[in-house]
Amino acid sequence: MIKTLHVDLCVIGAGAAGLSVAAGAVQLGWDVALIEKDKMGGDCLNTGCVPSKSLLAAAKAAHTIRTAHKYGITAHEPDIDIRALKQHVDGVIKTIAPHDSEERFEGLGVKVFREQAVFTAKDTIAAGAQAITAKYFVIAAGSRPRIPPIPGLDPARILTNETIFALTEKPAHLIIIGAGPIGMEMAQAHRRLGSKVTVLDAGPLLPRDDPDAAAALRDILREEGVKFHENAAIDRIEHGKNVAVIAGNTRVEGSHLLIAAGRQAATDGLGLEKAGVQCNEKGIVTGRRLRTTNPRIYAAGDIAGGPQFTHVAGYHAGIIIRNMIFKIPAKTDYSALPRVTYTDPELAQAGLTEKEAREKYGDSIRISKARFRENDRAQAERQTEGFIKVITRGNRIIGATILGPYAGELIGMWSLAIARKMKIAAIAGMIAPYPTYGEIGKRAAGAHFSAALFSGRTRFLTGLLRRLPF
Repeated sequence: MIKTLHVDLCVIGAGAAGLSVAAGAVQLGWDVALIEKDKMGGDCLNTGCVPSKSLLAAAKAAHTIRTAHKYGITAHEPDIDIRALKQHVDGVIKTIAPHDSEERFEGLGVKVFREQAVFTAKDTIAAGAQAITAKYFVIAAGSRPRIPPIPGLDPARILTNETIFALTEKPAHLIIIGAGPIGMEMAQAHRRLGSKVTVLDAGPLLPRDDPDAAAALRDILREEGVKFHENAAIDRIEHGKNVAVIAGNTRVEGSHLLIAAGRQAATDGLGLEKAGVQCNEKGIVTGRRLRTTNPRIYAAGDIAGGPQFTHVAGYHAGIIIRNMIFKIPAKTDYSALPRVTYTDPELAQAGLTEKEAREKYGDSIRISKARFRENDRAQAERQTEGFIKVITRGNRIIGATILGPYAGELIGMWSLAIARKMKIAAIAGMIAPYPTYGEIGKRAAGAHFSAALFSGRTRFLTGLLRRLPF
């Protein structure tokens, strides 16, 4: 008979949140157990961020070859080797995997169990045949693709982010249901890699993002050949030799169907009712300190019912470590949270969008914009599509939207500015290296002051000053 294992902390889930909490706690001297039923590294490493960005990089390389004429270089249609492409994606995962591996965490001192975790009491978990009790628990079991209840849809005959990267053939015509970040990224990637692509969504594309930026991005992808059907209520799916999606009078037939209709928290099978942990339709119910309805149990990452991003999972880990180990009452604050859709150009957001700001503050906000076509580095590299939009209230920065090259890299400064409640003058007054894409931020900040700077009142003042001796 196996004895019950007693630890300070038991973590469920070896994704970004769980691994960060486990690594932090064990290195601070805690006795830690980690339970993972599937692959170490979770969704981000194996079926999410890493493979998708690897595929997007390959697609961008293909697009560069196809459009090289804009640099004075002979362009041609690239030869896409799907098997070699898959090896590239798999190779990136394998390179990163050791950092998240069972061996690394056991080397740190974590007791790793590759089993399904099930609560049997408020302070006890069964991991296979092993019983584990702990002073604290962190549930970081992640999420999985949400499969909408569409008549005729056969879950065994569709693709999700968990299966699309395993393809060893190029889809002749990829149909995507869902025009959120995953749908948009996969649409552009597969179109650039030579597939026909059609995207359908029951609403508008990228509904959480700035409408101006979303519309501009849609136009860019349309120019590349992606077809969109927005606000399309899907009636049914027909699976045959090919797959067909019927939405009203629209019928789209393709070779493959990708469901990218969001994600749902993976709360089932954990025995949460025995742990006294309450859930709702978004996931586990927590307070801002990420404690659940059982004060000994925290939740982190996608399962915690908040924003579902890998960087949020890491942020959650820090909040939990401060509360659980250092007894600091840290709370989550998403007001400056950055998010990025990794299309080309990228679409990044921090703080409030213009629409959200107007709904909250009315006409007391100001909008400052600059376009990448006005940026010298963008002109030099022929990447001039897109813009930056900065939202201020009382000269304080409350939001920023960037559609353009490297938007995901550029948004960090604005996230920090919002978090630190900085005024727009701080950005306008900074020295930006030339020529860089980052100058566009300074240009937008300067635009905030242009009307006042070059007004009649200012000209009158400078006229008076001009008369002064020396």
